[in-house]
Amino acid sequence: MPDSRVVEVVAGVIRDARGRVLLTRRTEGRDLAGLWEFPGGKREPGETPEAALSRELHEELGIDSEIGAELIRVPQRYPDKRLVLDVREVRAWRGSARGREGQALVWVPPHKLASYAMPPADRPVVAALEQPDRYLVTPEPGADDEAWLAALAAALAAGVKRLQLRAPALSAADPARWRRLAAAAAKRCRTAKAELLINADLALARELGVGAHLRAAQLREAAAAGERPLPAGLPLAASCHDAGELRAAQALGCDFAVVGSIKPTPSHPSVLGIGWEAFAALRESVSLPIYAIGGLGLEDLADARRHGAQGVAAIRSLWPA
Repeated sequence: MPDSRVVEVVAGVIRDARGRVLLTRRTEGRDLAGLWEFPGGKREPGETPEAALSRELHEELGIDSEIGAELIRVPQRYPDKRLVLDVREVRAWRGSARGREGQALVWVPPHKLASYAMPPADRPVVAALEQPDRYLVTPEPGADDEAWLAALAAALAAGVKRLQLRAPALSAADPARWRRLAAAAAKRCRTAKAELLINADLALARELGVGAHLRAAQLREAAAAGERPLPAGLPLAASCHDAGELRAAQALGCDFAVVGSIKPTPSHPSVLGIGWEAFAALRESVSLPIYAIGGLGLEDLADARRHGAQGVAAIRSLWPA
């Protein structure tokens, strides 16, 4: 598809005293009419994002606002244009918010945002507000199971809330030991209220009542079958390498995807990563949350969010030494 015009849009996350988030409804006569979105509008040439958002919120809602930190910048491709949605936290605001352009308003508790029909570019914003910004992939266990479980407990205590159990060597060499270790890990994750996914092994995921992370080959097989391999109540993710796989993951009902490698990694130092611009180009094709992986750590979170990522996925940088 040839490149089309790029529209830069700014939007704000506005909260009331009860912590609810403001959404506005697109009016009739506009594209995507009837869908709910975070309030804002187009950035004019020469405007900073902060100035543009402050102006738009005054024109649309009649409020004066103090623009805060960046949340996420979402590149999204539509049939007739390419859009970049730059979303900022609104630190404070004054006035009485009302739809000055005839648009409906609604204040939504954060955990209910996902139930509102939204344009594709707004969906990753909801995920950025509500879902973890890091996705731990566990390293292969060594000989000491208790040491591995202690490191897992330390990662959970440090704030990891979403993780993938991955041990291809152990699961192939000693399936019984791996099942015991996975069951112990699942118990710890439940206690910590962390979301757990098992790499590749759908049967083990069903047995433990946890999620599954599909390899790319598994994703293609499941997409060809046209059936989500886990019940809707269990999380499902997939590793993706191109736009076709990302679209397949979205169509299959995956909750999120992982894309990389972004940078060279210690295990493959001679392999060049795809880089952030290529990641952002892939981000344009779908609306599901996407973690960036490959040579990344928490210091890369800001870059990840600026290119539309939910956050970073990693082994070494998220696993306690």
